Amino acid sequence: MSLTLKQPSPIGLLLISILSVQFGSALAKSLFSELGPWGVVSLRVSVSALFFFIVWRLKWNAKIRENIGPIIAFGLILAAMNSAFYAAIDRIPLGIAITLEFMGPLGLAVLKSQRWLDLLWAMLAIAGISLLAPVNGFTIDILGMGLALLAGIFWAIYILLAARIGAQLSGIEGLAWALLVSTIILLPIGIATAGRALLNPRLLALGAGVALLSTAIPYSLEIAVLRSLPIKVFSIMLSLEPMAGVLAGLLILKEQLSARSLAACLLVSIAAAGAAKFNPSPTPPTS
Repeated sequence: MSLTLKQPSPIGLLLISILSVQFGSALAKSLFSELGPWGVVSLRVSVSALFFFIVWRLKWNAKIRENIGPIIAFGLILAAMNSAFYAAIDRIPLGIAITLEFMGPLGLAVLKSQRWLDLLWAMLAIAGISLLAPVNGFTIDILGMGLALLAGIFWAIYILLAARIGAQLSGIEGLAWALLVSTIILLPIGIATAGRALLNPRLLALGAGVALLSTAIPYSLEIAVLRSLPIKVFSIMLSLEPMAGVLAGLLILKEQLSARSLAACLLVSIAAAGAAKFNPSPTPPTS
């Protein structure tokens, strides 16, 4: 008798990615007091790049050279997305930041939607996000909100570039080289702002944990998922991020949100659950 292993579900892999990245973000925020957002983000991308190149023994080849333009663009977007998001969570709670950041993938999902039901879930998510508007004494740092929304724009672009690069390059090659581009951009800024603290063994170890949870695990899984899951479904499923962010913020950072903020995050997550339940099984895209 021979045993065959079932291929992992793309939805299951994406859920693992969502939890990993949010707990990684919470761990990252816990280091801000010692390294600052720039120090943490530079440590995250540089350790992630080093991890990928060492583990997978990546080398320069003709395929990388042919796709160098998209790889550089991917690296720039990764640097911009992570920097804007870390700057946002430095000013506002993690769950709220990811809820606002979701406007990017949500907008992408609406633009690519071909069914009225997908628009219904998107509208429900928008209703949840609207609860975060400042009214009757309920206020959130405006700059922090703006940075989270900016990170959302970069997130939508990231989804498109990840799908393109994942279709052209095997494994995590494109991601690793893009992270190297991000490292070249961010590491000098991190050194300038955090200084010798980046060499502290304890902080380096925690930074490695951030890199693993926030980059190595989720980005590898997402690139794999995008090979078989349509961008539309992928984008809507990511709206589970707010509740994962609320959970990570509560458990690691002790961030407690107001009822209004929790309702906003919950509505966005309900929209994602509805999209996941009523979407038909996706078929792998043709290359």
